[in-house]
Amino acid sequence: MMMVKGGTSEWPDAGFPGIRINPQSLMPQIVNEDAMAEALADSTDPGDLVFVRIVEGHAAEAAELLAEARYKDPASLRLRIFEADVLRVSNRFDRAVEVFRQLLAETKGTLEEAAVRQHLGRAYFAGGNVGAAVESFAKALDLRVAGSADAALIYASTVALQRAREVLEQQS
Repeated sequence: MMMVKGGTSEWPDAGFPGIRINPQSLMPQIVNEDAMAEALADSTDPGDLVFVRIVEGHAAEAAELLAEARYKDPASLRLRIFEADVLRVSNRFDRAVEVFRQLLAETKGTLEEAAVRQHLGRAYFAGGNVGAAVESFAKALDLRVAGSADAALIYASTVALQRAREVLEQQS
């Protein structure tokens, strides 16, 4: 696990203390181990531990914790997103994209659609399908702006879209 110190204040928020989205890889990364550990110790949400294990790259442990959490809350969109993220961390990009597409079909036209599109874009990006990532990030950004989403979410989509466009241009 790589931890980064300093120079990360401009990185998009990942939704958990001590973790931000790396603007190059577009993946969540631990930037403050102490803040993350303290928040995790204070948390009663089993999804938080699943998320941290995913970020740390511990797919097998995350999958075990996720199975238990999903048993207790099978309809949780957040946990279903984590299921696809476990696949992504396990380098099963095609399967992760498939799960995100299923979630997209279920969330189309809802407030959650933008979040699913953002995660789908990350799965595409990680799997090397940068063109599809650009499309997914652009749609997530459009939905977030149109829905007057929190500025941090709009920023995260903007950073992801810029990075994906940059990589796509380099590939051309």
